Amino acid sequence: MPEGAPATAHEVFPLQGKRVYVAGHRGMVGAACARHLEREGAEVITSDRATVDLRRQDQVEAFMARARPDAMIVAAAKVGGILANDTYPAEFLYENLMIEANLIEAAHRCDVGRALFLGSSCIYPRDAANPINEDALLTGPLEKTNEWYAIAKIAGIKLSQAYRRQYGRDYISAMPCNLYGPGDYFHPTRSHVIPALLQRFHDAAQNDVPTVTCWGSGTPRREFMHVDDVAEACTFLLRSYSGEGHLNIGTGSDISIAELAAEIASVTGFKGRIAWDTSKPDGTMLKRMDVSRIGALGWHARIGFREGLDATYRWFLEQPALRT
Repeated sequence: MPEGAPATAHEVFPLQGKRVYVAGHRGMVGAACARHLEREGAEVITSDRATVDLRRQDQVEAFMARARPDAMIVAAAKVGGILANDTYPAEFLYENLMIEANLIEAAHRCDVGRALFLGSSCIYPRDAANPINEDALLTGPLEKTNEWYAIAKIAGIKLSQAYRRQYGRDYISAMPCNLYGPGDYFHPTRSHVIPALLQRFHDAAQNDVPTVTCWGSGTPRREFMHVDDVAEACTFLLRSYSGEGHLNIGTGSDISIAELAAEIASVTGFKGRIAWDTSKPDGTMLKRMDVSRIGALGWHARIGFREGLDATYRWFLEQPALRT
């Protein structure tokens, strides 16, 4: 299938009884994918950092040769928000390039014929028209606040396409929008926007802090999806989709950062004032995915935003190590 052509879906890879390696199973997305694969009857294979450093080619190839999975989901990545991307550009570019290159090459060497590479909506140009269609890839400059991560993820898409073209490997790619949910990394400044704000507003509510200050102007709009939805989409695509073109995964709707902050204040019980530090960057002003291609295949997100936010905060409260 040519890149950008209409997608087709049928059961190309039944998951029942298949051995599926989930790289990054301790992360939010990988853990959710592992749960959903098990429900589909697959045998989930994992590796931990103590035994396999995914940045090291020899270790990855040795593991893959031992495990011999039937398929693989590449959910492993070094991730973080705007501040982390800006502070550690070398790590974000180098580590993500190494992880994806090592996994895809090792899968090919060990005759793993089916793989799903997970990227991010940040792959698209800063000024791409919204909703962002898959064909917008590489049509303009990237957003400067996360270009290091984005460049690595674009390379992962192209690697998957290259192994398909040259070796006939059925490797596919999917690009989720901004994700949140159980298993996320919570830190008031170093994590993505929803866990960062949940932590910050929770702390403020617990300590009767009168004001919470958020980055930027609050006007940018973002699309958010619960991690269980993306895991369901991944199992759907691994089972049913075969094509060179990457697919967007999202809800097709968006919310402003100011509206998001108000929702999180409500969820956490914060009654104080929300202030905005406009000296900090906003990033892209609007980013919403065009999800018509995956929708045409029969998949749609099902978890409403407030429903997902409430569930995420309940999970956060059940984790004593996360509460301050």
